[in-house]
Amino acid sequence: MNIPTYTGDIPYLTTEQMVEVDRAMIEAFKIELIQMMESAGRNLAHLARERFFNGNPRGKRVVVLAGTGGNGGGALVCARRLHNYGATVSVYVTKPDAEFTPVPGHQMDILRRMRIPIALAGTIQQATTPDLIIDGVIGYSLKGAPRGAAGELIRWANAQVAPTLSLDTPSGIDATTGAVFDPVITAVATMTLALPKEGLRAPGVAAKVGELYLADISVPPELYAEPALGLAVGHIFAESDIVRLSN
Repeated sequence: MNIPTYTGDIPYLTTEQMVEVDRAMIEAFKIELIQMMESAGRNLAHLARERFFNGNPRGKRVVVLAGTGGNGGGALVCARRLHNYGATVSVYVTKPDAEFTPVPGHQMDILRRMRIPIALAGTIQQATTPDLIIDGVIGYSLKGAPRGAAGELIRWANAQVAPTLSLDTPSGIDATTGAVFDPVITAVATMTLALPKEGLRAPGVAAKVGELYLADISVPPELYAEPALGLAVGHIFAESDIVRLSN
């Protein structure tokens, strides 16, 4: 998969605007969360395969870190895909299955049926030495510094030699303000969704974001043009489902 660099003008979204995108996708366009999550996770797995495994993840060790919300759900889809590609995948989650929101919980159920190893964050120190870490701990819903299990997973990831690929935003960064909390993931690459988040271009954040990619989750341009957002967005993904942005 050749990943082109997108050089056109592109708007950046606040968390409030991204919430509106999600709402309109589901309510106005009937594109359900499970469809968006599948697109996000598939593209994340494709990027992992291309950027970190030179097109061949067979036998590579991947540790996936997942929270209980939509960001974690996308990471769980990525875990399934990378397993199907031949990677050796293990998953560490912040909470038990019953505490996941419904759609990410559905993704957990799939991984359980596939017998992919899943463990709670408290056992992360027993994880195999990875070739790649997938960060799906906290997305744009972050409120304050990561605590408890989320903080434990972030600290473990930062202590590894392996690179980390973050979904949407590195866990520990406020997607609107760019505030960098402690702890925060230091990613080699971040794949954000739909449109980039305002906080990803804040001063000093690039060192945590790493290479910045943007992935399609099938948001119609008509949605962005609605009065609630009032954005003119071109055909960003005409050549590829994933594009690289300069950051």
